[in-house]
Parts: sequence; structure tokens; C-alpha cells
Amino acid sequence: MIQEKRYYRLPKALTEEQKVNKITGDLYLTEIGEIEVKSGSIWNSEVTLSANLLAYCTKGDGIVQIGNEQIPISGEQFFVIPKNENFKFYSVLDVDSRFLLAAFDGKKARYLGKEFALVRNLIPSVNNMVANREMLFDEIFNNLSKGFHDENLEYINLCFGHLLATFIYANRTGDDLEEESNPVVRRAINYLGKNLHKKLTLNKLAVEVGYSPTYLSTLFRKETNYSPISYFSHLKILKACEFLDYTNMKVKEVSFNLGYTDPYYFTKDFKKKMGMSPRQYRNRVVEGRKTYTGLAE
Repeated sequence: MIQEKRYYRLPKALTEEQKVNKITGDLYLTEIGEIEVKSGSIWNSEVTLSANLLAYCTKGDGIVQIGNEQIPISGEQFFVIPKNENFKFYSVLDVDSRFLLAAFDGKKARYLGKEFALVRNLIPSVNNMVANREMLFDEIFNNLSKGFHDENLEYINLCFGHLLATFIYANRTGDDLEEESNPVVRRAINYLGKNLHKKLTLNKLAVEVGYSPTYLSTLFRKETNYSPISYFSHLKILKACEFLDYTNMKVKEVSFNLGYTDPYYFTKDFKKKMGMSPRQYRNRVVEGRKTYTGLAE
């Protein structure tokens, strides 16, 4: 379930005006908001995005799927989904996740594309003038509450340009950007993602990445908060959701395609992670599987 805490969608007529405005045409907001993704819920775009989407996780944990890659995400991390792409975010079972969002477009957005589709870590710092990004979001929210007149929208979009820069160019602000994810863990995750149809052991994975099982487990848990095999199990369940959503495979076929030799064990694992059986997941009513599709079309 998705709850909107604060949300503004600019009417299309206004975004069209911002598009041709000499001050805002290069970069302008179409939506901005704060949402809460309830534990165990899925937030996705369902259709390709009509604008670029900045998503800043301020609370919670989960896995975001961008294209064919599934990446763990938690508080103080962000990602940007390019226009005409889509994504899915799976919130963990025991914690609600919260995001600050901004949908945007404009001429400059096209040139920033190389920085998109990555999950990045942010380290808050009292010594950094742009560390308090939530304050910049608040400034935009507060001014939107005053109305949509031209001067106000120009100010809001200039503020947003500053806000976006604090994310896109975080590595230019000194101690704000944490070192990119560990390449060993990255290699292990990529291997797991390509072998969802297999039954892997920690020893097998360790051999593939060239490290001892103990050292790999230590690195992996530090990076993701999961053991490698637990993470692998989560990836399998995410893939199972995809099969159940978009194919006519029987539950037994799904389990065999994901390396489970016993469909009963697959069902038990699925229910433990998703809070319902595979059959219930496939047949869930619309209200029970609410997904977020608020981006302007």
C-alpha cells in the first residue's frame, strides 16, 4: 500500500508554460511529493515514466529493480529513473519505507542522463552546506502551497535545480558521497541475478568471486545487511512475483524455474517473505496490491 504524505501534481497546462518559459524551460518540475511504502508492499511505475523521477529514500529498506538489475536500497540512498523507463521497489516486510520524490523534465535533463539509473549513497554531514536536502524539499513544498503564479513557479524551479544538483553532483561536495558499492559484492550480486534458476551454495558463490566464504559473507552483510544466500532467496522471490504477475505459469512451474525442487518449500518461502501464498499473490484484489502510478502522463 502507498500513502501520499504530501503531494503536488502541476496541471499539464502549467508545465507546458514552464517548458517555454526562458527561465524554467531547461529544467522544471512536473510533480513533487513524499510517500510511504508500507512494509511488504510493491511500488512501481506500471507504465513507462513520462518524466524523469528522483527518488530519495529517507527511511526503510527494500530492493529496487531498474531495468534488469535489482539493487538493495535503504535510508540516505537515492536513484533517478530516466524518462520513458520503468522501475519497481519492493519494501521489506517489517519496516515501512519513505521517499521524497520529484518528477522533472526539460532540456538539461537530457544531458544529465549519464548520471541516472544508479543507486547512490549519501552521508549527511554538518559541514556540508547542501547536506540538508529535506530542507530544500520543504522549501519547495511551502512555496507550492502559496499558489501556481508565474514568479512563484520560477522560484520553485530554480530551487529544484539546486536540489537536483545536490544529488547528481554529490561527489563534488566533499565528504557527502560514500564510496561506491564494493566490487566484490557487486560481482556476487550480478552472479546471483544471472543464476536464479539454480540452487547455489555459499561455497559455490565464493569460488565464483574468488574469495573465502567467510570473507565474502562479511563483505556482503556489511554492504546489504543480508547474508549472500538470504539475499539470493529474496531475489528468487522477486523473480517469482514477476512470473506470477506477467506469465501464466503454474505455481509448480514457477518453483522449478527458480531452482526449487519442492514446490511446497517454494510456497512456504514465498509466504514467509511476501505474507501470502503464491496463489493468493496472483489472485489478490486490486485494493490489496495497490501500486503507485501518480506520475503525470
